[in-house]
This record gives sequence, structure tokens and C-alpha cells, in this order.
Amino acid sequence: MFEDSTFESGGRIKTKSKYWMMVTLIVNGSILLLLILIPLIYPEALPKEAMATLLIAPPPPPPPPPEAVRPVHVQSEMMNNQLTAPTRIPHNIQMVTEKEAPPSNFGVVGGMGESTGAEGGVMGSIFGSGPAPKVQEAPPKKVNISAGVAVGMLLQKTQPIYPPIAKAARVQGTVVLQATISKSGTIENLKVVSGPAMLQSAALDAVRTWRYRPYLLNNEPVEVDTTINVIFTLGG
Repeated sequence: MFEDSTFESGGRIKTKSKYWMMVTLIVNGSILLLLILIPLIYPEALPKEAMATLLIAPPPPPPPPPEAVRPVHVQSEMMNNQLTAPTRIPHNIQMVTEKEAPPSNFGVVGGMGESTGAEGGVMGSIFGSGPAPKVQEAPPKKVNISAGVAVGMLLQKTQPIYPPIAKAARVQGTVVLQATISKSGTIENLKVVSGPAMLQSAALDAVRTWRYRPYLLNNEPVEVDTTINVIFTLGG
């Protein structure tokens, strides 16, 4: 033992120190590698306050101080900010009057403005010095009315004759006709819209003899288109 501490021990001390140095280097390197890899693999392990400090952007620089507003002195046009009385009062005071407006009617030299009759009325309506001409709308050539309105205009009605063959076959129903009532109240352009075929001829013969009151539009008689319903019943 004394020999190992004071003299060389045949290289045993150097061999042990070499092994301890290698073990220490490996352990320290492993710890350092773990400290580097853990934040990269598990970032949530880092303290949140430190991460928030790193991620928050620095505040913007403060704005420059506002410039001082210089007061603007406005000089009054009055003398010493006071109203002054006139030095003398005039004896004659003149009243200022506006000129009369030109007349509304005007014309070319030669008497167009003085023309009378139809020509004067047209020119007066153009330049605003005469009454405007009256324009009457032409009444429509033909209007449409409902079957109920046509019934109220009916003056003469002939009852249709029930066809014996239709009565024997117990055929009944309504024949719908399309017709034009002329200005004098007669039936024109009569045609069948729908209804039993056995009853159509009797309905046409009866309605051709019907007479209506003329339909007035703006106090003028006009032609009207309407529908006429002819009902055939065995009981009636």
C-alpha cells in the first residue's frame, strides 16, 4: 500500500484514471445530448412563460410628439372693433327698383307671335302663351268582359230546344260558347269552347238570336268578347 501511494505501481493508477475519464465524458455527453433533444422532441415540456416571452413581438416605437399649434391672429376689418356712425346724412334718398321681367310670349319678327286660330294655338302651346291642345285617347276596338257581366247586359233570350236524341240518351250538361257582342248588341263570331256534342248545335242556334245592351266605354259603344254558358238539364 505504501508502495502504491509513493512509488509507481506498474501503471495501474494511470489505467484506472483513463477509464474514469472516459466514463465521465460519456455520461456528461449523454446528459448534454438529452438536454438538447428533449426541448426539440417535447416542446410542451418547456415553461410556458418563457415560450410566451420569446413569441411575443416587441411593442412598436412610440409616435413622435405632436407639433405645437401656433395661434392665428385674425385682424378685424372694423376700426378698433367698433362700429362707426356716418359723418353726414344724405338729404335725397333714392329708391332702387327691380326691372320688370320680359313678357312670357315672344315670336319671330313677322307676326308669328300674333297669329290666331289653330296655328296660334299650336305656337302658344309650344311657348307657354296659349292653352294646350286637348288630346283624346281613342277607345279600344274590343274589350273582354266576364260571363256574369254579359248576363247583366242580356235583353232578349231564347230558350234552347232540348234535342230529342240527347234527351233519350239522358245526356245533360253545360255548353260553353265564345262570342263577340257587337256595338249594336248582336252576337258575332260564335263558336263552341266545350260541352256535350249532342247539345252543341241546339246551344248555337239559340244563342245566335240573343240580343244584348251595347257595352259603353267612355260613353262610346265598343265590341266585347265574352263567354256564354248554356245549361241543359233533364229536370228543366
